[in-house]
Amino acid sequence: MKVLVTGHDGYIGCVLVPMLQERGHDVVGLDSGLFQGCEFDELPFECDAIRADVRDVEARQLAGFDAVIHLAGISNDPLGDLNPQCTYDINHLASVRLAEAAKKAGVPRFLHSSSCSLYGAQGDSFLFENGEFNPVTPYGESKVLVERDVAPMADDAFSPTFLRNATAYGVSSRLRADLVINNLTGYAYTTGRVLMKSDGTPWRPLVHIRDISLAFIAAMQAPRELVHNKAYNVGRTSENYQIKDVARIVEEVVPGSRVELAASAGPDKRNYRVNCDFIERELTEYRPVWTVRKGVEELLAAYKAHGLTLEEFESSRYLRIKHVAGLQSAGRLDGGLRWVG
Repeated sequence: MKVLVTGHDGYIGCVLVPMLQERGHDVVGLDSGLFQGCEFDELPFECDAIRADVRDVEARQLAGFDAVIHLAGISNDPLGDLNPQCTYDINHLASVRLAEAAKKAGVPRFLHSSSCSLYGAQGDSFLFENGEFNPVTPYGESKVLVERDVAPMADDAFSPTFLRNATAYGVSSRLRADLVINNLTGYAYTTGRVLMKSDGTPWRPLVHIRDISLAFIAAMQAPRELVHNKAYNVGRTSENYQIKDVARIVEEVVPGSRVELAASAGPDKRNYRVNCDFIERELTEYRPVWTVRKGVEELLAAYKAHGLTLEEFESSRYLRIKHVAGLQSAGRLDGGLRWVG
């Protein structure tokens, strides 16, 4: 298949693209280049790419593709809170506009990177795909709005699929230090402190980025009628944890580390447990294999091989909000996250 991957230079894209290429797909990327210079290690692939802001994509640029995998967007809650309207413009309005352009261009399949954060503040019971939405951040709400507005576009010629990813972790050439497992492991390795920034009680589903990538591949390669206008929770039902339990795993894996509460630690409104059995039942090629413990071991080995220091770990290279703030301070990026000049 000929596939367009938006956000191909990002945290997940750097893992997904080579996995698609390994399976023989012809991949073209689309990215604004916002996170160039944020490499953890050498990029593992080459592909043709369109350098563009996802807000500006036109139907003519999408002609001839068999599928669009839409990863691009404001990637976390703190960055989303920095400019909520910009979050809605990119994550919601631009995503809907992209789906409209794909449909107009005759692209039959549109796979949207949604998030389990749309469930938001919930109790301790497992949530299924028909569960209630209760987002508590602009990021989470933007994901609800995309599903609301893109699902009605589905017809015999256009099949959207919504992949609601659990909280991601794992090694990528565009490493993110703001994700909970990456963050806890990084602090444990560089300081000996497993630094929890909440009280540790919230539940969270967790999924490795290779398993997320596998879900996109399985959905794209599945018979179109099977995934037509469906939403899937992406992860493993067994991989739901309270954050305090994740911290204990990190403490056990990283020699000499100990769990500590950050001075600012407090309750986190985001609290949800997610059942992921549906995607495994329907998509026979989706067989996730990663666990939190295995992921912490992978991260620790990568941090050691890289020679990661605390100064580097806390730098703008791996913290998205710091990187964006630095570009804005330098006058290279405006308040709407568009390149200046």
